[in-house]
Amino acid sequence: MTKHPRVRSSIIALFSVSALLLTACASNKENTSPPAAGGGGGGSGASSAAVAKVDSIAALVPDKIKSTGKLIVGVNVPYTPNEFKDSSGKIVGFDVDLVDAVATVLGLKAQYTEAAFDKIIPAIQAGTYNMGMSSFTDNKEREKTVDFVTYFSAGIQWASPAGKTVDPNNACGLKVSVQATTTEDTDEIPAKSKACTDKGKPAINKLKFDRQDDATNALVLGKVDAMSADSPVTAYAVKQSSGKLQLAGEIFESAPYGWPVAKGSPLAMALQKAAQSLIDSGAYLDITKKWGVEAGAIKTAQINGAVS
Repeated sequence: MTKHPRVRSSIIALFSVSALLLTACASNKENTSPPAAGGGGGGSGASSAAVAKVDSIAALVPDKIKSTGKLIVGVNVPYTPNEFKDSSGKIVGFDVDLVDAVATVLGLKAQYTEAAFDKIIPAIQAGTYNMGMSSFTDNKEREKTVDFVTYFSAGIQWASPAGKTVDPNNACGLKVSVQATTTEDTDEIPAKSKACTDKGKPAINKLKFDRQDDATNALVLGKVDAMSADSPVTAYAVKQSSGKLQLAGEIFESAPYGWPVAKGSPLAMALQKAAQSLIDSGAYLDITKKWGVEAGAIKTAQINGAVS
């Protein structure tokens, strides 16, 4: 975990692919949204599978929250495609669609409040927010202060031009783009490159860019052989590329995303049951597919599922 504590890297801006160039995201607003899917999803139209209140699960919601009819969610944007602002300024994304659907199951309406990333957990502890939603990695250190409900598995994944086979574990001599200061830049590619030179093979030629969209542009334009980034970022880039890019290899160094809630709060069980009901119904998978991140889909939502 490096600069950004969400997963393993810092993603400042994302992109949408059109023709040969990607349009840079100059602010917190993303100009391109994925195609709309069918009904359900607590107001986002996220899923073709029906999403409705489940009374037995809604009954688990603490009375204090139930009485308000709202689920107050602390969020930090942008982190495309998980949570970011569309051209109208509305907070959208994979996480948003999923939490909207969870709120529907609980008979609540999600209300998103922006905050600095490092302020969200303290605000949950203080009772300002009911939960957090900002691609938090569930780890054992954080579990000392809050509980987490896991809903996704994220790691590192490579992309290559469509039709070009690239093996991330055998990339000696290739040009690979990364965003500067990410784990891909500071740890992953240097380690892979050293393994190459230790065997007498050519080093990996790492090209780093200040912005993720520029790293992706380099791949679209054929200036590099591959790109390495966080798995949801890579998956969304491929989905938005109109067939120009493809995933290269499997996700590795995975860790769970989780929603933080107050330590010991019964809300954790309510969220876990709601998430699991969406997984079981297929609505969850529909939402991941809408955003092109189905490779990180999980089969079981857990409370405090940290792996490290």
